[in-house]
Amino acid sequence: MTATTSDIEKAAGVLRAGGLVAFPTETVYGLGANAENPAAVARVFQVKGRPSSHPLIVHIADPRRLGDWVEEVPATARLLAERFWPGPLTLVLRRGRRVSREATGGMETVAVRVPGHPVALALLSAFGGGVAAPSANRFGSVSPTTAGHVRAELGDAVDFVLDGGPCDVGVESTIVDLTGDAPEVLRPGGVTREDLEAALGRPLAVPATSRIRVPGQHPSHYAPRARVILVEPEKVVAEAELAQELGHRVGVFLPPAFAGAPVKAHAVVELPASTSAYARGLYGFLRELDQRGCDLIVASLPEERGLGLAIANRLRRAAGPRPSD
Repeated sequence: MTATTSDIEKAAGVLRAGGLVAFPTETVYGLGANAENPAAVARVFQVKGRPSSHPLIVHIADPRRLGDWVEEVPATARLLAERFWPGPLTLVLRRGRRVSREATGGMETVAVRVPGHPVALALLSAFGGGVAAPSANRFGSVSPTTAGHVRAELGDAVDFVLDGGPCDVGVESTIVDLTGDAPEVLRPGGVTREDLEAALGRPLAVPATSRIRVPGQHPSHYAPRARVILVEPEKVVAEAELAQELGHRVGVFLPPAFAGAPVKAHAVVELPASTSAYARGLYGFLRELDQRGCDLIVASLPEERGLGLAIANRLRRAAGPRPSD
């Protein structure tokens, strides 16, 4: 059921009262609080189990209001906002006075974006301010791409859930740092590196580490309950069958080149050939294999261009060392 005007007004009221609202964006569902209310923002961290040093993204309704939330809007930020907003791009700039330090993880920078989802934009317009929001799931686990995912994971900890249907992009926004000497991609996402480079007329670095803390940098992130291992595409079937023989309940991400190949495993997901379809379905595939009782998932990395760069980033972190390792 898609959110109604009445639902959106109710959700805006919850935000004004200091409550938490889960809402759809084109990337994933967010867990939102009034970005100017420190107590409400602190509750986001509590509900997610997220370290308070990990900054949130401030969502706004109008690119023209960016200057309300940052110290200065450089020409590069204006160019990218005009080209990609509303859309899955987050800009990191110097923090303005309006945003609470709680939302920035105590940093002097702030991450801002205008989401490209009609329900999100309607909520932000009705609320009239900025909404600080990470993904609406427990810290480190698989991001939600439907309202049902949010309800299943967070339940009554969220005051109101706006249902906007399945997310169109399926992986989080691209984060670009504009506070240094040259723009850098700190997290690949829904806007591709190639599109950014075309807009800016220059190559963009994607550093493995950065001086700026932003969402999605934890070594283990976007992770299902099942352990994820990554191998070369041509080794996926053999690795999965060996693990199954050793007693694991194995889930397989079967690459398109091997579609239809018989696999002796507990569960098989045949991946779509389109990277946009893969990105849209990625988190749902991981959740499905968890729900089917898999304890190990065997996957390979796609070619790291276009949305493949973002998919590979998420899979590497899903396969990263867990806190108990």
